[in-house]
Amino acid sequence: MQRTVFFISDSTGITAETIGNSILAQFEGVNFDKHRLPFIDDATKAEAAALRIKTHYAKTGEKPIVVNTMADRALCDIVAASGALMLDVFAPFIGPLETELGTKRSGAVNRSHGLVDFDKYEARINATNYALSHDDGMDVDYAQADLILVGVSRSGKTPTCLYMALHYGVSAANYPLTDEDLEKLELPARLRPYRDRLFGLTIEPERLAQIREQRRAGSRYATLKQCKWELEQADRLMRQSGIPFLNTTHVSIEEIASKIFEKLGIERTMY
Repeated sequence: MQRTVFFISDSTGITAETIGNSILAQFEGVNFDKHRLPFIDDATKAEAAALRIKTHYAKTGEKPIVVNTMADRALCDIVAASGALMLDVFAPFIGPLETELGTKRSGAVNRSHGLVDFDKYEARINATNYALSHDDGMDVDYAQADLILVGVSRSGKTPTCLYMALHYGVSAANYPLTDEDLEKLELPARLRPYRDRLFGLTIEPERLAQIREQRRAGSRYATLKQCKWELEQADRLMRQSGIPFLNTTHVSIEEIASKIFEKLGIERTMY
């Protein structure tokens, strides 16, 4: 089965797409053809979106699905005239909240992901700059780090650090375990003062070899033998050093970050 889904928003569409994908993931066996329509913030744009959806409906004969986070009710009605199945993300919550808070919603657009809190935005930018400047052990000043990820090369440290910086404002550094570190089976001296901030990432050797082969095809670095040796040594090092670690092979970045925060006792809300 295949169905077409439109994520429609008066802002970036990030919320509609994130929540929509979480819901759609519950329906296995259905192939969803997904389209994001952001910044539908006036009647002209809403009418154009409705026409696109209606045209698709007429062409395929299958009712499109719309995951909608537009705040303006009038714009929602315009899109609904397309005949699509409308899933209004905010609808189940707005009414009860208005009753509980004793006030009506503002209907303002671009509130979830707009630049409305400069302090939080600056925190994200600073954390991202920190992650970039402390990537792969480039800077050894870890005093300002909220956490430090350790692991062999290509185990997922950099993308995880950047995700935590961008979404949570966490200053995350990472240190790649070198062959010298792994041969000595000793925690590098530069990391020892920050043992309570360390978290390890590991991965299945077959997956690691596949990733490395794409980066350096035909190299010793990408051989399964080398990957197995590095991962076995890294496992021993992290266990004897008391570093908590996680196998990232079948885990999303979002779940990796949540597990790290839980283990290290870091409480942050997503921006």
